[in-house]
Amino acid sequence: MSRDFLPIHFTSFQFPALSVSDGAELCLSRSYNRISKLNQVSSRLAIAVFALAAASCDTAPTPTNRLEASYNQTSGKLEVLKYDSDGDGKFDTVSYMDGTRIVRIEIDKDEDGKIDRWEYYGPGQKLERVGYSRANDGIEDAWSIIDANGSVARIEIATKRDGKPNRFEYYTDNVLTRVEEDTDGDGRVDKWETYDGQRLASVAFDVRHRGTPDRRLVYGKDGSAQMEVDETGTGQFVAQNEASARQRSATRESVH
Repeated sequence: MSRDFLPIHFTSFQFPALSVSDGAELCLSRSYNRISKLNQVSSRLAIAVFALAAASCDTAPTPTNRLEASYNQTSGKLEVLKYDSDGDGKFDTVSYMDGTRIVRIEIDKDEDGKIDRWEYYGPGQKLERVGYSRANDGIEDAWSIIDANGSVARIEIATKRDGKPNRFEYYTDNVLTRVEEDTDGDGRVDKWETYDGQRLASVAFDVRHRGTPDRRLVYGKDGSAQMEVDETGTGQFVAQNEASARQRSATRESVH
């Protein structure tokens, strides 16, 4: 699994120098301690939360060229927080906010003007989904779904790059275990892959469009492959040569 599909783990981060009033200093110190305890949040999210901590103390940081906030003109709620993470004068991280709640973060890590990482947050500011552009062209076409433990549970890919996921990769302890895919775009899965550790164990296909697999390639640990078929749709697969023999026998009986 590509490292880009994993959430960024918060380990250590140097927060930007923000000039604040003495009255806000204690509040920021407490907020910093809370933020430092997070173990499943991106460093850029930590920046946004840290900046919001200053705002929550009714004290705004001195404007710098690294941080810029936008507020709703009617409600006064924070809506957008832009950040220049490397201090080169270009905003590369944009946090979309609902007041103090983070909704989405967009990151242009290579600063080519195209977003290449989207982070989506749910209740409790939990990172739920991370989007990517596989071609690095600003088109979001793959998503990591994060479980309650902060691990990748599933990766969804829009192979046609139309925003509609049609390939679903399932993970256990960050190890790929199975895949489901809609290869013809009819909204139904017609290809199944199973894995045994790092090894592809089988690939099944719905050739007859019954909604269930009727052809299956089974791969042995020695590299061998065997085609199996399920002619009746009962889920019982037999080797293709055996199925062919049964078909010939049934044909002869019907003739006589």
